[in-house]
Amino acid sequence: MNHSLPVPDVLRSALAGLLDGLPPSQAAGAVDRLISHYRGVVPTHAPVLRDRSDVAAYAAYRMPATFEAVRSVLDAFRDAAGPWTPATHTDIGGGTGAASWAVAEAWEDADTPVATTVLDWAEPALAIGRELAEASGLPGLRTARWERARIGSALTLESADLVTVSYVLNELTPDDRRTLVDTAAAAATGAVVIVEPGTPDGYARIIEARDRLIAAGLRVAAPCPHSAACPIEPGTDWCHFSARVSRSSLHRQVKGGSLAYEDEKFSYVAATRFTPEPAPARVVRRPQIRKGQVLLDLCTAEEQLRRETVSKRHGALYRAARDAEWGDPWPPHSAQSPS
Repeated sequence: MNHSLPVPDVLRSALAGLLDGLPPSQAAGAVDRLISHYRGVVPTHAPVLRDRSDVAAYAAYRMPATFEAVRSVLDAFRDAAGPWTPATHTDIGGGTGAASWAVAEAWEDADTPVATTVLDWAEPALAIGRELAEASGLPGLRTARWERARIGSALTLESADLVTVSYVLNELTPDDRRTLVDTAAAAATGAVVIVEPGTPDGYARIIEARDRLIAAGLRVAAPCPHSAACPIEPGTDWCHFSARVSRSSLHRQVKGGSLAYEDEKFSYVAATRFTPEPAPARVVRRPQIRKGQVLLDLCTAEEQLRRETVSKRHGALYRAARDAEWGDPWPPHSAQSPS
C-alpha cells in the first residue's frame, strides 16, 4: 500500500479492501447488533465479535472513530511528554488495532519503530488486525505481535514503555475494571493512556482510572493541567472532547447517514512515570466566538474551572483564541497570557 498517503487515508483504503465482497446488508445487520451491544450497560462475559463478518462490520463502524479519538489523545499527550518516545507498547483489548495505528503514526519518525503487542480475546479480531496492519505499510504495525488474552482481572502483562486501553473498561465488571487499571499501571514503565466514550458514564470510568493511576505513583500529563482532584462537581457535568472523523462512502454505506463526517466524543487520561509538562490550562468546551472577543472555558493548573475572555486588545493572543479548538492547551506556546 502507498505509505506516502496520510495514515487516515491508508486506514480507509485498508478497510475498503477488508469489506470487499461482504454484502452490505450483512455488514449493516452486524453493525446494528454491535450498536445495540455497545449502548448497553451489561458487562461482556464472551467476545462480542463472533466471526469474520462481525469483525469486518466492527472495523468499518468503529475503527476510524477510535483511531481519530486516540490520535487526538496522543497529540495532547505528546505535548506534555516532550521528547519521550516509547520503545515498546502494549494495546490491551486492542481488537483490530485502531489504537496501535494511532501509536504507530504518533512516533512514525522515531529512529526505531515502536514494538507493539496487541492483546484481545477475540481471535477473529486479531486475525483481521494482522491483515490490516500488513496492508498499512507502517513498520511498527507490520512487525506487531497479535496475541489472544482474556481481558480482565486474570490478565498478566509484560513490562512496556506505553500501555493503552481504549474503549475497553465499559466491557468489564467494576472489579475487573479496577484490577485491569492497576495491572496496566504496574506494567507501564513510562506511560498509561486510557480512552473511553465521551459520555457521563465514560467520564466516570476515566475519573476512577485516573484516581487509581495517581495512587499507583503516576502523574497526569493530559488532559488535566494537574494531578489533583477533578474540579467538576460529580453529577453536574462531565469532561469530554471531540474528534472530527471523515467518513468514506464505504463507511456511510455500512453505518448509515449521509454526512461526510461525524464527531467522535471521548474522555481520556494520560499519565506518566516520568515528570510531564502539562498544559497551563486546557480548553474544555467549544470556544464561543463573539464580535471582538472569544470566550474560553478552561480547566486550569490552579485546580479550578474558569471562563476567560480574550478580546482584540490582546493582539496575538486574540488571534490564537480565534483559532483555538476544544481540547487545545491554553495559552498556545507562541502567544502570551493576557494581563
